Amino acid sequence: ELGWISKVYVNRPAVVRHAEQIKKWNTVKGNWQAAWLLKAVTCIDLTTLSGDDTPSNVQRLCFKAKHPIREDLLKALDMHDKGITVGAVCVYPARVSDAVNTLKAAGCNIPVASVAAGFPSGQTPLETKLTEIRLAVEYGAREIDIVISRSLVLTGQWEALYEEIRLCREACGEAHMKTILATGELGSFANVYKASMIAMMAGSDFIKTSTGKEVENATFPVGIVMMRAIKEYYWQTGYKVVGFKPAGGIRTAKEAITWLMLVKEELGVEWLTPELFRLGASSLLGDIEQQIFYHVTGSYALQHELAMA
Repeated sequence: ELGWISKVYVNRPAVVRHAEQIKKWNTVKGNWQAAWLLKAVTCIDLTTLSGDDTPSNVQRLCFKAKHPIREDLLKALDMHDKGITVGAVCVYPARVSDAVNTLKAAGCNIPVASVAAGFPSGQTPLETKLTEIRLAVEYGAREIDIVISRSLVLTGQWEALYEEIRLCREACGEAHMKTILATGELGSFANVYKASMIAMMAGSDFIKTSTGKEVENATFPVGIVMMRAIKEYYWQTGYKVVGFKPAGGIRTAKEAITWLMLVKEELGVEWLTPELFRLGASSLLGDIEQQIFYHVTGSYALQHELAMA
């Protein structure tokens, strides 16, 4: 529906002003804070995307994914029997089998997500992107995080962008597809909104802010723009199951709670589930566990007292 795209206008000063107000929100305290933090844990895509990833550090990551918070801390909160795990484990395609096998051996049903389609630059021939997606699914990935070709957005080739994402969606088969827009490289909020719309029209299950490798990653202004695109898409189509994933640069428990509060304000409580909201992060879980440790004990943990995420 190119008619939607041609009429897009984003009031940048209003978006930026609202984002500044968000930064001043008072965070929740006490048991309410602990509850929001545990909710955030269940929405984390626990990620390792390093060139030196090995089977052993992926196995360690999977163990942390199954046991994200120390058992004694969960018992103190009476949450030890609630099955709290992260939302998914995210790795490169070559490490998918390691993650799948480790989680299977642990008797855990946490989905494995794989980045694909020329991640992180997107500067890969389409045929190669589709092959990479198919291989990741074949290795056992249940979620695929693809990255778009930014050049198609910057040159206004919306039909070509739609076709690329549609073919990627087809290659994913039964796997869920998260479409990374790399918003820091799209040039304007209007382009972010248009790319969000195209991605949803082409069948994306999630739209995601960033690869985490750009200079500018998840920010509140682009989050607002993308969530309002999701809302508009729902109003226009009645289709309510497109999720949102901010990723990159989210490192503190306070930031995680603020993102949850923003999603609640913009999209509603029904989006605060792992099926419709994820946080892409590698170091965030460590700070959340530290804050829960402080809530339970009244002091911060020493370095050796919390397992590495």
